[in-house]
Amino acid sequence: MKFVKASLFTVATAALLAGCTGGVAPIVSTPVENIDTLPLKVTPLTDSQLESWALADLMTDTIPGMSVDRAYNEILKGRKGEKVIVGVIDSGVDIEHEDLKDVIWTNKNEIPGNGKDDDKNGYVDDIHGWNFLGDIVAENMEYVRYIKKLGPKFEGKTEASVGAADRADFQLYQKAKAEYEKEFGEVNGNLQRYNQILAQIKPAHAAMSEKLGKEDYNQKDLAGIQNPSEAEQQQIGMLSQMLSYGDSVPEVIEQLNGGVEYFDGRLTSHFNMETNFRVALGDDPDNMSSKGYGNNDVDGPDPKEEDATHGTHVAGIIAASRNNGIGMNGVADNAEIMVIRAVPDGDEYDKDIALAIRYAVDNGAKVINTSFGKYYSPHPEWVWDAIKYASDNDVLIVNAAGNEAFDLDTIQVYPNDQKGTGAEMGDTFITIGALNYDYGSEMVANFSNYGVSNVDAFAPGVKIYSTTPLNTYEFLQGTSMAAPAVAGVAATIRSYFPKLSAKEVKQILMNSGLSSKTPVILGGDSSNQSNFSTISKSGKMVNLYNALIMADKMSR
Repeated sequence: MKFVKASLFTVATAALLAGCTGGVAPIVSTPVENIDTLPLKVTPLTDSQLESWALADLMTDTIPGMSVDRAYNEILKGRKGEKVIVGVIDSGVDIEHEDLKDVIWTNKNEIPGNGKDDDKNGYVDDIHGWNFLGDIVAENMEYVRYIKKLGPKFEGKTEASVGAADRADFQLYQKAKAEYEKEFGEVNGNLQRYNQILAQIKPAHAAMSEKLGKEDYNQKDLAGIQNPSEAEQQQIGMLSQMLSYGDSVPEVIEQLNGGVEYFDGRLTSHFNMETNFRVALGDDPDNMSSKGYGNNDVDGPDPKEEDATHGTHVAGIIAASRNNGIGMNGVADNAEIMVIRAVPDGDEYDKDIALAIRYAVDNGAKVINTSFGKYYSPHPEWVWDAIKYASDNDVLIVNAAGNEAFDLDTIQVYPNDQKGTGAEMGDTFITIGALNYDYGSEMVANFSNYGVSNVDAFAPGVKIYSTTPLNTYEFLQGTSMAAPAVAGVAATIRSYFPKLSAKEVKQILMNSGLSSKTPVILGGDSSNQSNFSTISKSGKMVNLYNALIMADKMSR
């Protein structure tokens, strides 16, 4: 762990000004410079600290969170905010979760269950949002859909045999095929390796469990075996190695089985060349004229709601009920989650995302979270138009940067707000990279994308504890977790300072954060390092404490 150099502010919440009648006291701040000597945490985080590290404060907790709890204790205590609707475009949300049920948006202009479009917005009984996927869970990757579409035309052909008018499509087809072959090979290889490991570990574990009389043996138990046979020596070596990956061999076996299920699922859905998953929806994804498809089942079709895990986790980061004595605390205390299911297990369709953004805008969202992305897009103009529509209607979109450790200044990811020329479609789209709790050179998550032009700021995204379906909670990580952290900060600003525009809120998020000049490792490769201030447009880590101070000044 090294140091951080940033511009922080101390806050004093003043009493009502003499002679003031009914006004809210301004936040008085004193800039603090040169915080390099602040003590940083060198001991591991406790379980409790890990569960809430994203809310912690660098100055008071020596943990590089967003100073959320400190902001509520020192700035927002005694203040009242307005309700702010946050649209969560994702895989669905468990709207009955114990920590979310009180913060789910309800469409007051719709009569539940009457089968009518009471508010005339084109969506029947959209009580808590809309499900653009219907009963679809699995989907292809976009490059697989390209291969399916273009393959009949180009399979077996060379560039020399393709006419000039088809040259661009042929090159796209070739690129998609190369991507498919690379990804399919890696996934299939991983599946085979996991199965091979399991085939060796399971009998070894069974034999050792019988010898030791228990399944939850540890390294000491294995080392204490007297005069092991040659076969037992091999088993002990193998099982000892497995125990370095988990607390018990059964736990490691469970993880390996999860890996097999994941990789096998990718082969049967993401890379499936035979099935048209979209046909179940009865919608043409290449025709933007229809919009009433799908249904109002915003948590998705799975009774176990496993398909809603990602969206439920995202929703909890933003707005899980604060201080209710259960689960965890979301960032925003006055947010209502509008659920828009548009992200399958696979790549999303541009049409669904464009309509989802417009749905959120038209139904009152002031902040939209988009924790998804892909690297191929057949209709990016539809999404760009929707992003501009959000900007024109004063709605902030908080977008995840992606998890491939790419420099986004060298590769295009969708959605984004930059049409080919590099000109932004609006002023209210912000892209967020992920931070690690291990402060110093390793504070950028080893998976996070970055880019001085195409990533705007960073926020906590490693081992984030939040809500998951059926009243459970889990640690997940990704820029998918960093974006909702910032969406929660944005919602809080818009709640307590409602006169500020979405454009101003974006400026605050980018300008009020913490800066560091320390070199950071990118992509987990120690040979690839850059100054933290040079890997995003703002060079900062989003911080609610500072953001509220700046918001207060801008609003007066």
